Amino acid sequence: MKAIITDKAPAAIGPYSQGVRSLFSQQGQMIFVSGQLPIDPENGEFKEGCIRCKARQSLTNIKHILEAGGFTMKDVVKVTIYLTDINDFSAVNEVYGDFFEEPYPARSAFAVSALPKNAPIEIEAIAVKEVSDK
Repeated sequence: MKAIITDKAPAAIGPYSQGVRSLFSQQGQMIFVSGQLPIDPENGEFKEGCIRCKARQSLTNIKHILEAGGFTMKDVVKVTIYLTDINDFSAVNEVYGDFFEEPYPARSAFAVSALPKNAPIEIEAIAVKEVSDK
């Protein structure tokens, strides 16, 4: 297991890694990206604007963590979205489509009563990539 760390995504706000890369077989690796709040890593604050802006920031944070581990958004196989207002689902879905293409990763979305720092959204991802012998 190897921690993935980048300054292009917000630092962990507790005892966890931004992401963790794990060799699951001789042919593949996985990255588990911790839930990403819509924090802009340049100022440590929530991205201003509507829920679309916030979803875009959370997904951008995921993208940067994956890139730091040598992965891309095309390697994502599972995404989990947490929303404090399920009525934001359609708006988040629009932005989500900008980050993924077919075949889309599996996904779950949940309404939750609260998120860290009173965030309106948190998104986590799992990515898998074959390791080339070349």
